[in-house]
Amino acid sequence: MRLEKCWFCSSTIYPGHGIQFVRNDAKALACTDDLYYNINAYLDIFRFCRSKCHKNFKMKRNPRKVKWTKAYRRLHGKDMTQDATFEFERKRNRPERYDRNVTEQTLKAIPVILKTRHERLKKHISDRHKPGKKVEEKSAAKELEQSIDLLPIKDFNVTKTEKQKVKVKVVEPQAEDSFMEE
Repeated sequence: MRLEKCWFCSSTIYPGHGIQFVRNDAKALACTDDLYYNINAYLDIFRFCRSKCHKNFKMKRNPRKVKWTKAYRRLHGKDMTQDATFEFERKRNRPERYDRNVTEQTLKAIPVILKTRHERLKKHISDRHKPGKKVEEKSAAKELEQSIDLLPIKDFNVTKTEKQKVKVKVVEPQAEDSFMEE
């Protein structure tokens, strides 16, 4: 099963889904003696996951400027871009010989890789939020300084009287005679 990536938003396209757009650029490849036309050389194939991506492509929008695309998120530091775990998802066009041991090791390694990726993603997100939290704290402190007089004044030197605990006896209601007569 071959999983493709959307040209516009970089999401996964499963078999039987999406739209394929073929653009004919009319470019030719020159070979040794004759002018040789390779059909794949002058056809650009674009795959889109949904019509939203296809329409944005036709409107000549740049995916790096559209906020919901992965290209935008990577460019603006919202998604992780450099991580060794992404190497496993890379598309490889060279077929590999089947080896049962390698396949078994790969399947065992997948949960470990996913766990590592998840931990790194959490760290990336927390690092991304740190500067915003600092700015928020500074603005809150500044606002508190400017409007300290609006807060009610409390005298913290007065000792608080502790509430005394009162013991209350709970008496169970007496069971009345049964209403059913025999």
